[in-house]
Amino acid sequence: MLHVSYPSKKDLKDNVGKPLRYTETSHFGPEYRRDGELIVAARPFLSSVVKREFFATVIMENGLIKSVK
Repeated sequence: MLHVSYPSKKDLKDNVGKPLRYTETSHFGPEYRRDGELIVAARPFLSSVVKREFFATVIMENGLIKSVK
């Protein structure tokens, strides 16, 4: 699961069409994929930017956020 640096899920949705701001958290290799579906989490104790914890599914296309569920 990738950690994202957005204050809220709404802010993540407002960034559709832009690159994803994330931090890799896996000890088993990179999880980020330029294209496809990513499961992400925003955890307040990992970043001072995040106001509330949230989870989302992000669809990536050509390295840009296509949609957020």
